[in-house]
Amino acid sequence: MSFHEAGPDEAAGIAAFLRTDPDWTMFPLSNLTHYGMGREGRYQMRFWLKGQRLEAALGLSAMGMLLPYLPGLGADDLAPLRPLLEGEAISGLIGPSEQAEALRAALGLRDSDAEHMDDEPGFALDLADLVLPDDPTIRLRSPDLRDMPLLVQWRAAYRGEVTATPPERREAAAREDIETYIARDSHRILEHDGTPVAMTGFNAELPEAVQIGGVYTPPALRGRGHARAAVALHLADARRAGVRRAVLFAANDAAARAYRAIGFQPNGRMTMILYRPGTRVA
Repeated sequence: MSFHEAGPDEAAGIAAFLRTDPDWTMFPLSNLTHYGMGREGRYQMRFWLKGQRLEAALGLSAMGMLLPYLPGLGADDLAPLRPLLEGEAISGLIGPSEQAEALRAALGLRDSDAEHMDDEPGFALDLADLVLPDDPTIRLRSPDLRDMPLLVQWRAAYRGEVTATPPERREAAAREDIETYIARDSHRILEHDGTPVAMTGFNAELPEAVQIGGVYTPPALRGRGHARAAVALHLADARRAGVRRAVLFAANDAAARAYRAIGFQPNGRMTMILYRPGTRVA
């Protein structure tokens, strides 16, 4: 059986299928859980499904992010998706590396359309094994609107450093990000002796698992353990709320070392591609 676009009555089945492998489905599963199916807002989802018993699912968020869970399928298997998605605006693609490669080949998405491409090592942690910092001079707190100038500055720097957002779009994109983080209460600021030194957050959340994203320490403050302390303290809060597992993807070797230090173990690879405005499936 080929692919078909899912209807609203299939949402529960999609969620059950994605929950069979949550380390690799946090983005589409979290979006579906919190925002539902549709085209409104940034995070509502549409899905294209394969098989009556659901063998594969391709998610597309309302903001144009492709989020595949297509285990065992190659580019030839995914070729039927191209006419189904013809004309769709695509802002990016995030998924397990082999699946992402097969999908972009099947959809005819070109390297030249990408602003940013990265293949990042994944890590996972059962929160029973979390290693916490022992430092009375640090504390974690939620940001509020008074923190906007600093956090927009940090986030714009992150976007330049990690996702290669063009300079002319960085501040506006960073402001939108931070406004979303504050509204969702998804991110935290680490303070050292009362001074903000790092930011961390969850970019996907379920009752049983979280995915870490948006971790940032200003360059002048790096190498002091602030990022790993921020992540660990945020995960400790999540563990107290009943979360049992955390996953993340490391942007560089320094980040990977920090995550290993608090208990994370290697767990596959994830591809992230961000496309230029105006990119469509043709």
